[in-house]
Amino acid sequence: MSLENGRVALLPPGQPVEGTVLRYSCHAGFLLEGFNISHCTKLGKWDSPKPLCVYDSNYTGKKKLYIGALFPMSGGWPGGQACLPAAQMALDLVNNRTDILPDYELELIHYDSMCDPGEATKLLYDLLYTEPIKIVLMPGCSSVSTLVAEAARMWNLIVFSYGSSSPALSNRQRFPTFFRTHPSATLHNPTRVRLFQKWEWTKIATIQQTTEVFTSTLDDLEERVKEAGIEISVRQSFLTDPAVAVKNLKRQDARIIVGLFYETEARKVFKEKLYGKKYVWFLIGWYADNWFKIKDPAINCTVENMTEAVEGHVTTEIVMLNPETVRGASNLTSQEFLAQLMSRLGGKNPEETGGFQEAPLAYDAVWALALALNKTVAPLRAKGWALEDFNYNNKEITAEIYRALNTSSFEGVSGHVVFDAQGSRMAWTLIEQLQGGSYKKIGYYDSTKGNLSWYGNDKWIGSGPPADQTKVIVEFRFLSQKLFVSVSVFAGLGILLGIVCLSFNIYNSSVRYIQNSQPYLNNMTAVGCVLALAAVFPLGIDGLHVHKSRFPVVCQFRLWLLGLGFSLAYGSMFTKIWWVHTVFTKKDEKKEKRKHLEPWKLYATVAVLLAIDVLSLLIWQIVDPLHRTVEQKFTKEAPKEDLDVLIQPLLEHCSSEKMNTWLGVVYGYKGLLLLLGIFLAYETKSISTEKINDHRAVGMAIYNVAVLCMITAPVTMILSSQQDASFAFASLAIIFSVYITLVVLFVPKKEERVTELRNQLAERQALRSRRRPSVQNQNQNHSVPSSHAEPPSYSPTTDKQSLPPSFSNSSNLYQGEGKLSRNNCHNSRLPLLYK
Repeated sequence: MSLENGRVALLPPGQPVEGTVLRYSCHAGFLLEGFNISHCTKLGKWDSPKPLCVYDSNYTGKKKLYIGALFPMSGGWPGGQACLPAAQMALDLVNNRTDILPDYELELIHYDSMCDPGEATKLLYDLLYTEPIKIVLMPGCSSVSTLVAEAARMWNLIVFSYGSSSPALSNRQRFPTFFRTHPSATLHNPTRVRLFQKWEWTKIATIQQTTEVFTSTLDDLEERVKEAGIEISVRQSFLTDPAVAVKNLKRQDARIIVGLFYETEARKVFKEKLYGKKYVWFLIGWYADNWFKIKDPAINCTVENMTEAVEGHVTTEIVMLNPETVRGASNLTSQEFLAQLMSRLGGKNPEETGGFQEAPLAYDAVWALALALNKTVAPLRAKGWALEDFNYNNKEITAEIYRALNTSSFEGVSGHVVFDAQGSRMAWTLIEQLQGGSYKKIGYYDSTKGNLSWYGNDKWIGSGPPADQTKVIVEFRFLSQKLFVSVSVFAGLGILLGIVCLSFNIYNSSVRYIQNSQPYLNNMTAVGCVLALAAVFPLGIDGLHVHKSRFPVVCQFRLWLLGLGFSLAYGSMFTKIWWVHTVFTKKDEKKEKRKHLEPWKLYATVAVLLAIDVLSLLIWQIVDPLHRTVEQKFTKEAPKEDLDVLIQPLLEHCSSEKMNTWLGVVYGYKGLLLLLGIFLAYETKSISTEKINDHRAVGMAIYNVAVLCMITAPVTMILSSQQDASFAFASLAIIFSVYITLVVLFVPKKEERVTELRNQLAERQALRSRRRPSVQNQNQNHSVPSSHAEPPSYSPTTDKQSLPPSFSNSSNLYQGEGKLSRNNCHNSRLPLLYK
């Protein structure tokens, strides 16, 4: 089979059968009229007539190479509005160069894909099944490029994109012939991570539109932030309406938010009013510069509202225009390129022209293709091939073009053009911030070298970059010092009272009624009270006074002082009441035997109670010692002056691994003693005995101690998270118990002793007053004359009556019976003294 002025390819080669395909193409200078493909039917005939190759009157003598392009002139990203003129500029310059493809002319066949994969599918079919053969395909949007690049390998076509940023396109297994001058969106992620680190953010949130480009970008970002020790606390997505997703961000206190969506959806996001000094948005940098000012019927915000909402957000954008004045492969500087592009646009506002920022990438894409094709001419000629021999079955020409593109390296108007192993462009990242309604450059980042060039002109609504989360300040709750000092004063006075009572008891231990109260047991009670009061001080000592490493020592002091104090004070009182009950509730024959009190048995009982406590405390301290624990199950508190700060209260406790078990054992044992003490005190309330003459006072003290202890123990456990209330309740219970015990036991003894001393003093004074008149009478008798005559007024009766009334009483107290003295003369003998 043959075609005049053209070529015919039989697929598959061999004898035609049903399904065999004929492909027709014309030589240079001729155009194909008719169908370029014909299929063999069941009847053994071709379904399309043979086409014709007619002469091209516009033929310049150069062979044409066709590029099939899809430029989105409308849709989600209308980038073709500026990228198509830029690509045509590049084609004109390439075709006029004599050193690049001198025997060839590049021609662009383009359609509007509307950035819609469905529309792109139809256009791709037209490009492939309509003459002429395209040597390269050039899609724009990521969604369209994904479709085209995945299908292109079936036709052995190179796909070269100028506007696709989807990270998914970097998959060489899925897209083996794909290249792009637009860097992958993942190139933004190293820049974002670097900025998070610069501003010391460790917690971010993300919101994305559910398209493959944004999903794959976010997957890459998640891996990178994880490596950097940064947490993505909230991850939200939406299809068309972001309202619910934004509300979730607000509810979960998201502060640093990475937004991945197209600019139409961006306006919907900011309509939800999630902005202010607490928030920082990271957006995509390839939106139009005035995207937030564009009137959108889908939102009801004014330009002023939207400008306020987006103020301060940060964009990361691939450097798409070389900032340096360098003439590259096209012999144009970036500024000269912009001037010529503006001329082609006819004075259109760049901010309102879709794809204006990406136009340098489209321009450099055409130059990269031209240079790569130029590089393949010699290798193909050595193999007996030429570029015009390309068809959709020729893998050798495709392989040569692939190798040429893979090794490309030149200076373009967008910067240095070089591709990585996945066919993605390597480039710098521009960092901008919206300040006062316009974007300001605040830095550049070179991800290949990890170099951040920072201008230092970033501005924030507050005093600086906001916190990445509500800052939680850990603050220990310490005991109120006023309460501690007040209670300590009472405890100190109680200790002083205990020492006074102990001293009194020791000093007056020989007094009979004090001896009959078992003073040694009372001494133990006083010592126990002093120890219990001493426990108040470590109870009030916390992290404000001691370092956490010494806190276990404070815990031990609390335990031992209170335990030993209770054992001594209550144990000695319990022993008294126990003995009284034992003696006076027995049968009469046994009662007489036990009325002879042996003190050592009382002391032994106290010693046993004390030993039990010491042994249990030792086992507790050895097996499961008390240590410092920190309770943080408190509701965070917000100070009024700072909305970005929450205070997390912490409280120190003395605890052990099995604290509840130990407390259960101790409280159970002590509780039984208290209940038994109450019972014994009640049973002996009407008993009177001289051996322990203060047992009723002991019973009163036991009542008070038992009631206070049984109330305090559970209440302090309930109030353990309230340090002031817990301390006040426990310490005041100790103080009241001790004060009541000391007052009940010792004050009556002091009063009785004071009364006795007063009586003795009064008797001595009376004795002195009786002796004084007697001495005066003797002096008068010595002064009577020698005649011994009686005084005229003398009367024995009168003299006797003039004696003090207490005289005879006093003589009866101090004179033995039958004895006479000068002051105790019988009346019948008095006259003899005067003869």
